[in-house]
Amino acid sequence: MGTLLISKIREEFPDRMMATFSVVPSPGNSDTVVEPYNATLSVHQLVENSDETFCIDNQALYDICMRTLKLSNPSYGDLNHLVSVVMSGITTCLRFPGQLNSDLRKLAVNMVPFPRLHFFMVGFAPLTSRGAHSFRAVSVPELTQQMFDPKNMMAASDFRNGRYLTCSAI
Repeated sequence: MGTLLISKIREEFPDRMMATFSVVPSPGNSDTVVEPYNATLSVHQLVENSDETFCIDNQALYDICMRTLKLSNPSYGDLNHLVSVVMSGITTCLRFPGQLNSDLRKLAVNMVPFPRLHFFMVGFAPLTSRGAHSFRAVSVPELTQQMFDPKNMMAASDFRNGRYLTCSAI
């Protein structure tokens, strides 16, 4: 259903930028048998019809809630809060005026080295839980370290052995 909507929107508005936030399943906490099949079959549509795909992994969301935010039993509300904070952060420049603001087209031009390689892994810092009301100052080196820390990535992968093709701090 989702990929059909994406392809229909692309047909109607071919000149518009299409950004998707795709939650991919993980074998550790999968509820249904068809989740991996749905994710695998949808990748082709995302390659063809999306300009930017922000990948979010269920296992990484659970790990962030349990390890970083110290939630013993995270609810879907906690997971959705993390996703909404990421979506809000990425689209902030579209909603508020400013001199340094960019748009989705500029982000795609700067971040996508080849048209079919438009799958982004999202890191977020500083991470706070929904109920946290305490604030503390974070230095620039500490914030940078948190952004690239695998514990703050929304996709369960170890980035220490790989290379970054492009990187952006928004």
